[in-house]
Parts: sequence; structure tokens; C-alpha cells
Amino acid sequence: MTVARSAPASLAAPSDLLAIADQARTAGQLGIDTEFMSEGRYRALLCLVSVAVPAVPGAGAASDADGDGGQAAEIPVGLPKRVELIDPLDERIDPAPLATVLADPRVEVIVHAGRQDVALLRRVWQTEVTNLFDTQIAAGFAGFGAQTGYGGLLLDVLGLRLPKSASFTRWDVRPLTAEQVGYSRDDVIHLLPLASDLQQRLAVTGRLEWAREECRRLEGSSDERDPDLAWQRLPRIGQLNPAARAVARELAAWRERTAAEEDRPVGSVLADASLVEIAKRRPASFQALERTRGIPPATLRRRSAAVLDAVLRGMDAEPLPLENGERIEANPADAPLIALGEALVRARALDAGLAYELIATRTDLAQIVAAVRRGRPEPPTRTLRGWRRSLIGEELLELLAGKRSLAIGPGGRMVITQN
Repeated sequence: MTVARSAPASLAAPSDLLAIADQARTAGQLGIDTEFMSEGRYRALLCLVSVAVPAVPGAGAASDADGDGGQAAEIPVGLPKRVELIDPLDERIDPAPLATVLADPRVEVIVHAGRQDVALLRRVWQTEVTNLFDTQIAAGFAGFGAQTGYGGLLLDVLGLRLPKSASFTRWDVRPLTAEQVGYSRDDVIHLLPLASDLQQRLAVTGRLEWAREECRRLEGSSDERDPDLAWQRLPRIGQLNPAARAVARELAAWRERTAAEEDRPVGSVLADASLVEIAKRRPASFQALERTRGIPPATLRRRSAAVLDAVLRGMDAEPLPLENGERIEANPADAPLIALGEALVRARALDAGLAYELIATRTDLAQIVAAVRRGRPEPPTRTLRGWRRSLIGEELLELLAGKRSLAIGPGGRMVITQN
């Protein structure tokens, strides 16, 4: 079923936020979606917040009044009672009423693929987001793909097909077009019935609490970055010696702070590859720095002094050795055991009707295999915690300890036996 584009609605007026917050508390639920722009910036700019509040039994017919007191637009039965679009770029808007609702554990907050939404709202609206239910995460527990997009999930679960015409437009330009307003409204209006359907499916299979546990992991999402830890995200950082790693730490911290001050992507200050190469070579002069590949002439002219100062600070610092918890270098002998563990996880995921990606990644398995083979303590991977440990973690450890075996049984299905 293809859903026609909704009639454009006005953006919410400042006075609307109190009413939305009151309705959300009464209903105990709120759907929320954001539009943002990250291109050319250090942090994404929050440009629009769409919210949907469910109808309350006995509250009368569902309708959606626009933010300026205009004529109400009819909302079909089963959809939210109220949908509002909030402009965070409007200085008259005080988000405090809604921010308080997002932090209220009595109000369930519905999102789809909400990690970025939560990070933005926590930073910009200075609030916590609690009692989160993410429909993308829930879909993985309901037998759909773990990374299913919103449009695909609406089609698979509710049989709805939505146009996605305005997704890649300039959300920071005002006024918004009628197409953008209609797109944003439609993006949030189906979140609540989608969540309800998925919750009913998960309740039947006994997976609802597992999904909720996984959704809670998103509540602490953040796009804030600690400059002193930025070096840990650098590529090939594990290949540098301790002295070079100390230089990389200083360079990465300088780059992070510079990007934040100038509100630009960190890569536009100094590219990753160039930063790592500088840390490796530790140039002491402009001429030596100039011989590093990948540094534009304009960057050399503008930033060479700051780069050389960072190199000097790194050389004066204590060398930075490898620490416990950092990634273990791959060993070819680990590969067969990683593949064996992956076969077990995939078999159990199939039996449980779960998306494999929800249970373990290859990195998780590599860390577990490396720890077992080297006689080290269990790594702090998600596969060995919570519901995952009950489903597969203990069995995986027994397999790697030689206490379980895998074989091919009748019909080509995998058989797992205890030795």
C-alpha cells in the first residue's frame, strides 16, 4: 500500500511544546525523529525535530492542529493524535518542556535507528533520553534484518510504502519547503504503530525484554569527543611504536580542538593518513614536514607551526605503550577458530529467529578467540554479556575449550553436541 504524501503542516509555535509535553506524559509515549546537517561541520547541526503523540483513550477524535491555530488536518484512526514539527533553529523555541519528557522514565520514547537522534538531542537540548525503544533494533529481534531501513520496515511490517523524496535536502535553509515538511511529518507519523506491531510480535516470542535491553544501550549515545582520546580512532595506530604513538596523541588532540574551534570536519584540518605519517617520522622543521605526502600547500602555510609544536610536545611526553583492552594483532592461527565460532553463532541465530549481527561481530569473535588461545581473561565484548551470554556466549566458550563439537546432521543442518 502506497501512502500519499500528507498535507503540509506549519511548524510548531512556542506555545505548542507545553501541550505536546502534557499529551506525551498522559499517553506515556512519544515518537521522535530528527533532521540534521553534518556536511562541513565539526558536529552535526540539529535542524528539525518531528514528534508524534498517541491518542489517549476517551480523548475524542484524532486530529492534528497546526502550530498557528489553523485548520486541523484529519489523521486516520490508528495513527498518532498529534504530530508536530519543531524548529530548533528558531530562537523563540524553548525545548525545555519536551527535553524534560525525554528524560522521564515513565514516557516511552520511540525512534528508528536513533543513535544519532539521541546524541543530538542530548547535546543540543541538554537532556537525557530514557525508556528508549528503537524500531530498527527491535526488527532484528523479530526476524527482520538488523540494519533494516525505515521505509523497508514499514513495507515489511505494516505494508506501507512511503516516498523518500526529501531525505537529501538542505535542512538548514529556511523556509522549509512543503515537500520537506510533508516528508518529516510522514517520517514520524508511522513510528508509533510500527513500534506497537513489533512489540506485539516480540511479546509472543519472548524476545521483548531482550530488545528493550539492547535499546537501553543507545540511551548514552553521544557525539561529544574527548580530544585526549582522539588518537585511539586513528587508522594503523597499533602499528606505531610507543614514541610515535605519543606524538600521534598530541597531534590528534590538537586537530580535534582546532576542528571544534573552527567548526569544521577534523579531516579538513589534517587528514588521518598524513597525521599518522607525521607521527611516524616526527619532523622537526618545515622542510621535513613538507616532505610528508597528502598535506595541501595551504595547510602547510597555515598550520605548520602548530603541527610542529604538537610533534615536539609528543616527543617530550612519555612513550605510549600498548595497554590491556586494545586490539590484539591478528594471528593467522586464529582464523579457523573465528570461522568455527561464526558458524555456531549463525546456527543459533537462525534457531532463535534473530539477526546474526545482533549477537556478534567478527571483531567480537576475534577478541574472544584471541583471549582463549592466549589464556587471557574474557574480553569485555557484548557477546559474553547479558542475554547474549545466555543464548550463545557460554556455548561459544565451551566450543573453543573443546567441550562442544559441530557437525552436519540430517537435512544439511548444523548439529551441536557436547563432548
